[in-house]
Amino acid sequence: MRPENQSSVSEFLLLGLPIRPGQQGVFFSLFLGMYLTTVLGNLLIILLIRLDSRLHTPMYFFLSHLAFSDISLSSVTVPKVLMNIQTQRRSISYVGCIFQLYFFILFGCLDNFLLALMAYDRYVAVCHPLHYTTIIREGLCALLVAVSWILSCVHDLLHTLLLVRLSFCADSTIPHFFCDLTALLKLSCSDISFNELVIFIDSGMLFFLPLGIVLGSYIRIGMVILRVPSTKRLFKAFSTCGSHLFVVSLYYGTAASVYFFSSSWDSKDIIASVMYTVVTPMLNPFIYSLRNRDIKQALEMCVSRVKFFKWQS
Repeated sequence: MRPENQSSVSEFLLLGLPIRPGQQGVFFSLFLGMYLTTVLGNLLIILLIRLDSRLHTPMYFFLSHLAFSDISLSSVTVPKVLMNIQTQRRSISYVGCIFQLYFFILFGCLDNFLLALMAYDRYVAVCHPLHYTTIIREGLCALLVAVSWILSCVHDLLHTLLLVRLSFCADSTIPHFFCDLTALLKLSCSDISFNELVIFIDSGMLFFLPLGIVLGSYIRIGMVILRVPSTKRLFKAFSTCGSHLFVVSLYYGTAASVYFFSSSWDSKDIIASVMYTVVTPMLNPFIYSLRNRDIKQALEMCVSRVKFFKWQS
């Protein structure tokens, strides 16, 4: 038991972002713009994939789920940040904090799995192109996504149930802009050694296993390309894998800097958290569409249809 006074906590205080007085309006507009861009951009990706039959492929099937997960991940944290900036109230109820933590872990873990599935898909497409359709079948894709959802739900339910059994100290201030698991554990007056053990075993596996799949896939792709090097082949591989590799680097790089290379929360950790919870979901639609000919063609066809129906009416 820790020495602090133990009490029944009904709410937590989120310190939020390090915003100086007088800059609330700027930050509110910035986060609102990023959130709307995230939601509308990812919804557009989902809509285009649903409407265009040319995008009914495994890669875009995984991408549509990633887009949904990105919308959900941003929706867990950003609306609360906007409300806190607007109202200057930083409190969040105990129940609200637990729910926010639950869904944050769920969609964060789901993102992790989906990025690994997309990396494996690119590996098969580049290294085994003739067997791609027989290896990456529609039924297998649906099964892999379903397993990803199930594992993510089990993972976050486990950590949430282990958290709610703990007692919290009188000081209920969270030095973050959302309810993060590691920050909440530091506020507990109970023994958290078992929680830390589960995080070390479970989260380590669920982080490093997908990361291992990603790294293994791209190392294998690089070996295949370098075996018979050519500018055309290198350009084709980059156009196939470049966007996904950039997203993976941004997501894992910022997440690792927060949870593995930092011992205490500071402004740098908060900025890194903003990168993988807000900025990365916002950038995904642009990254996957600006250099993607299929998405551009689907968007052009969708715009043409809208213009046609407007002209007909």
